[in-house]
Amino acid sequence: MTIIEAMKKQKANLVKLSDLQGKIALYSAHTSLEASSTPYGDKTYEKVDEWTKACESITQENARLALAVQRTNLETLVTITLGGREVTKCIAEWVLRRRTYANLDFQTWSRQTDRNLKVGQAPGSQGAPVEVKLIRNYDTEKRDKHMQMYQMEPHEINSKLEVVNATTELVED
Repeated sequence: MTIIEAMKKQKANLVKLSDLQGKIALYSAHTSLEASSTPYGDKTYEKVDEWTKACESITQENARLALAVQRTNLETLVTITLGGREVTKCIAEWVLRRRTYANLDFQTWSRQTDRNLKVGQAPGSQGAPVEVKLIRNYDTEKRDKHMQMYQMEPHEINSKLEVVNATTELVED
């Protein structure tokens, strides 16, 4: 089973679980007047017990699949080209980069701005005009390069992980 198949199985299991929980909620109790109107008749008790056991099996299966996906994500190394260089990390690290840290790095570089400072002529302390120049304490080309790289990084990661998730077999016990 591949990573993507395991994730789809977990999602399908949650739908089944919800359906069974709905049945349990609906049929777990009834009044003596309703007894003959339940579709399961005398077997309602057994059906509720059966559904409850099925729910427990589904949650155990989903936990097993989730752990297998996590194990696979930690053990599988993936190489992605970013900013012209090859970077190798485990899937779990790439997921963290995509979800959070690439954006934080982008935000860091985007803070290097001119702060909308005005340049040109300004009145000096004596009232005479003074030339106001902008002094940047950063390299604009370097900033722009990094901002572009970090802005594209989540897309690059998604593209690569889409293929990896579809082709990588789960690491199971």
